[in-house]
Amino acid sequence: MNHTRPTLRQDVLPLIRLGMPLVGSSIAAFAIHMTDTIMLGWYDVTALAAVTLGSSWWFILYIFGAGFGFAVMPLVAAAAAEGDDTRARRVTRMAFWLSLAFAAVVLPLLWWSGTIFLWMGQHEIIALEAQKYLRIAGFGIAPGLLVVVLRSYLSAQHMTAILLWVTLGGVVFNAGVNYILIFGNFGAPELGIRGAAMASVLIQTITLLVLAIYSNFKLPDIKLFQRIWKPDGEALSQIFRMGVPIGLTSLAESGLFSASAVMMGWIGELELAAHGIALQLAALAFMFHVGMSQASTIRAGGDYGRKDQAGLRRTAWASVIVGLSFGVIVVSTFLSFPETLVGLFVDPSEPQRVALISIAAKLLIFAALFQFVDAGQIIALSLLRGVQDTAVPMWLATISYWLIGLPAGYVLAFVLGLNEVGLWLGLCIGLGMAALTLMWRFWARSVRIG
Repeated sequence: MNHTRPTLRQDVLPLIRLGMPLVGSSIAAFAIHMTDTIMLGWYDVTALAAVTLGSSWWFILYIFGAGFGFAVMPLVAAAAAEGDDTRARRVTRMAFWLSLAFAAVVLPLLWWSGTIFLWMGQHEIIALEAQKYLRIAGFGIAPGLLVVVLRSYLSAQHMTAILLWVTLGGVVFNAGVNYILIFGNFGAPELGIRGAAMASVLIQTITLLVLAIYSNFKLPDIKLFQRIWKPDGEALSQIFRMGVPIGLTSLAESGLFSASAVMMGWIGELELAAHGIALQLAALAFMFHVGMSQASTIRAGGDYGRKDQAGLRRTAWASVIVGLSFGVIVVSTFLSFPETLVGLFVDPSEPQRVALISIAAKLLIFAALFQFVDAGQIIALSLLRGVQDTAVPMWLATISYWLIGLPAGYVLAFVLGLNEVGLWLGLCIGLGMAALTLMWRFWARSVRIG
């Protein structure tokens, strides 16, 4: 019998085919957020500031709770590789439970968010407008978290195309509902920021219903919603043990960028605006790595379920090659057209346009360097999640972000006087340290499953 070892191309191409719909759905989800920002910017500056504050608080809570949904992906991938439909159903069902419990716990933090924002030193008008937004948008956190569970469940079963089409449909639907409810078009009342919140809840609920119906129709043998009310202590415990570290890791990373924005504000208003532009471009490019990292988790989870150590190593190398190859493309683009790219975000009539573009273009150089360290750390995290190793990586990432990256940025920016450049160098150092330590963790220990 001929046991020919797969070539690198045979490992890379399936990873890309699996990951590209996930990349597309990540970009589409990013576009939904951008649509909200643009339309509220057209409507009212106060509304834009309030939704920026409110959605940031919503996202912090959401990304923590999403850890339970993200934990489903490697567990169901491993179960699918073993042909264990019962296991896939059990862990997904308990992820529903934990997601709903989390949503119930954090809802008061959204309902009375105005008081929290005032404690944080925000202006009263902005704080109250943000609370007005969150008292509606808060009811979207439960369906939003349940969508994460179903996305992970379907992705682990290699059903990723539906996620792309549903999210693309969500982009169009969200824009249309925003246009009607924010501005009061087609006879609807003009609801402003409350209209944006209603649109968000509506799209999350519809997405949940579509994915639930699709899951039940395409995978009837798993009987996903069978006895969904029945507790399962063992599966619930496993989802909790994996989900909490995943959520905390995501929280630590998003918190790092929030802290960097605060520190950039200490330097100056122009620098903060330029920082936001550079981060938007970096985040858009990062959506590729988000989608491909999910594909890496699914492939690694399947290798782990089959106890295929050689396959896991090939998956890891394919993930690194795809991530770094895309990084080269982005770096070339950022370095070739920095002024053109950042100019897209600046009003031609802005009096300080030249100065703003100059600062943002300089930061885009560091956003290019970002591509490699950020890709490295998310690839490592995705592979570690695939082999169900989440607790130690959480500590490695958090230490890299908060005890190395942020202090390094402070010293470089404010002690050594490098200002905005120093702050971005600090971010690169933190993410680079995370990439190194997490890769070490994977190759030194977690890859050994034979």
